[in-house]
Formats: sequence, structure tokens, C-alpha cells
Amino acid sequence: MASVLRLPRMSDTMEEGVIASMKIKVGDTVKPGMVIAEVETDKATMEWESFVSGTVLHVTAKDGDTIPVEGMVAILGKPGEDFQALLSGDSAKPAAAAAPSKTETTSSNTNPPQVMVAPSMPVATAATTDGRVKASPLAKTIAKENGIDISTIAGSGEEGRIIKKDIEAALTTKSGSVSAAPSIAGQESYTEVAVSQMRKTIAKRLAESKFGAPHFYLTMEICMDEAMRARESMNQTSPTKLSFNDLVIKATAMSLRQNPVINSSWLGDKIRYNNHIHIGMAVAVEEGLLVPVIKFADQLSLSQIAASAKDFAEKAKGKKLQPNDMQGNTFTISNLGMMGIEEFTAIINPPDACILAVGGIKKVLALKDGDIIESNMMKVTLSCDHRVVDGMKGAQFLQTLKSLLENPVRMLI
Repeated sequence: MASVLRLPRMSDTMEEGVIASMKIKVGDTVKPGMVIAEVETDKATMEWESFVSGTVLHVTAKDGDTIPVEGMVAILGKPGEDFQALLSGDSAKPAAAAAPSKTETTSSNTNPPQVMVAPSMPVATAATTDGRVKASPLAKTIAKENGIDISTIAGSGEEGRIIKKDIEAALTTKSGSVSAAPSIAGQESYTEVAVSQMRKTIAKRLAESKFGAPHFYLTMEICMDEAMRARESMNQTSPTKLSFNDLVIKATAMSLRQNPVINSSWLGDKIRYNNHIHIGMAVAVEEGLLVPVIKFADQLSLSQIAASAKDFAEKAKGKKLQPNDMQGNTFTISNLGMMGIEEFTAIINPPDACILAVGGIKKVLALKDGDIIESNMMKVTLSCDHRVVDGMKGAQFLQTLKSLLENPVRMLI
């Protein structure tokens, strides 16, 4: 009997997904374990594997479509089986596909501006399907390598499809043109990009945090002279190269053990004080920000923390993080020091009660034992949810953190 193939919930916060790449077509035989599609969720792009078998009778979704959880994607059954009743009876239709990125130009003049185009470069309207230019992969590659806007090329292939010879003809025309008409000055333009699932979730969660939790901020300077010497020494024997961020994660985990009120969550009618320490490390990716979680960080050695952090960073950049990798945080660290940022404040990452913003290490002149010396200083800022953490408790946590980083041998005890 024919049945509807519906989009599953692929993360705990997923409400809809974007079909990044549909892998099945009508007539294909689907088996358990076969990849149905690559789906962009609110956290990562993931492969959707089938748990059922059957022949694809109909496909309702295509690349770029936004589909709600449990929305229809395809219909499976036996070859030749009637499936029209399923189509007419299903109310879960895919949301309209997001419009592709585009550049629009407007002018303040009442009459549209007259654009002069050189005779050797005629303006053509390429054949499109749902707003996408129809072109062969080879034609797109050649056009991209030579800086040609493929949307200005008229295709000579079937149904106006742009093929290789169309791009080659445009290249010949481009190289043989003597001059180009000047562009119109003073025009306004903008680019609109569809909001990704990840960016939607970031916007929603951080807005709820910023405007729902009363933030306050505590900043402290930490001398990193001893930490720098200790790191250099430890890297001579460590199986994984230690970064300053690894030292901060270890020191933070130990500080949370000594200041448990910081390792907590506001749950509305109660406060949860976590006995375990799971530290989220913010990782910037092209689409936004991911926060993989180093679990039981206080029980790990520095080299184990370094190995975990490196592995998570590589997975994040390659979009290979799984939902379980980004769950369970009890405290979060955001480090922008490597970008030259000296000091900043961060928005609390729910359900945490606090987040630590780490700036870069800066050389300054300092007075020590009556002598002026050069010292390496780092600023950290603790953002606190005032419903859970008071100023004194936050300050005590920073004092512990400062003590550990300024005397890093204590982290080895």
C-alpha cells in the first residue's frame, strides 16, 4: 500500500528543514539506510536516511524547499500503484521555497534610468526554472572561472538551457570588445539573502536570552605571563598542541567546581545547580555560530581538552557536528582573542546562567617590585543572569579563574 514519506525531526529544536539536496527521483527503489536527502536543520546540514522501503511513486519536494517537520516529501509504494488519494488528502504542504540571493537596483528618479549597453555585449534573459538559471554544470564552472554573469547569457540548448558553447561565445565577445559604456552613477542597490535555519535559531534563542534574562557584566584583567611559559613548556611533551583557549577551558572547569552557583540554570519556578560540568565552546562558521560541548571538562587533562576542542572545531567547519555534540552545556566560553578583540560582552547561551567572553593577550607596561616591566594581560568578561547569580558570586568565580591562570601549575594538581 502506498505511503507518505515525511520529514522527521532531526534535532531537538527543529521545526522545519530546507532540502539542500534531494537524492531520490520517481522510479527509484528505496531501501532502509539509503540517503533520501541532505537537509539543512537549525544546527547543521544532515543526511536523512530511510527506515522504510518501496518504489518512489511521486516526489513533492525539491532542492531549496522549506519543509515543516512531518511535511510530505515523497510517496512510496508499488510500481503503478494509485497514490492520488494521498496527494489530495495530505494537508502538510511544503512551505514556499526561499528566494535565491539576488541583487536589486532602485533609483530615486521617477522615470527608470536608461542603461546604455555596448553593442558587443547584448543583454539576454537566460531561461530559468523557479528563479534558477538553467545551465549545464560545465557551463556554470567555465562562467565562474572567467567572471561571467551567467544570468546575462542566452542559452541555445533545449528549452533555453545554457551550454558550454554559449559561454565560449560570450568569452569571445568579451575579449573582442573595444570599449564598454560607462555605468550609471548614483544608483542604490542591495543584496537580500534568505535566512538559514541556523541563523533563525540563533536569532530566536539569543533574543529570548537577552530580553528574558537580566544580564549584568563583570570584567577582570589576568596576567598571562606564567600561562604563556607553562604552555610553551607543556607543548614540548603534549601529544596535542595546547592553545590558550584550552588553558582557559581547563581553568574555567576547575573554577566552576569551586564556585558551583555559576554552574547553574534558571528554570522559572526553580534553579538547577548542576553537579556535572559541561562546557560549551563557541565556534564561528560561515552560517553563524555553533556551540559543541566538552563534557565533564573538569575531569579531563589539558591534552584531552585540546584534542576534544580541535576535533569539535574541525567537525563544525565541515558541518559534521551531530545534535548530541551540541547538547547539555552548563557553561559557555566565547573567545575572540585570536581575532584581535581585546574586550567584549557575550549574550548568555541558554540554559546556562553565565557565559565567559575572552579577549586577546596584549603586551602592556606594568610596575612590579618597583620596576617597570613588560607584561602580557588578558581581559575576560563574565555575563551573568541576575535571577541566579549575584555580583559577589560572579566576582568570586573570576578571582578563582585569575588565580589558576596566573599560577597554572595549580591546574596540574
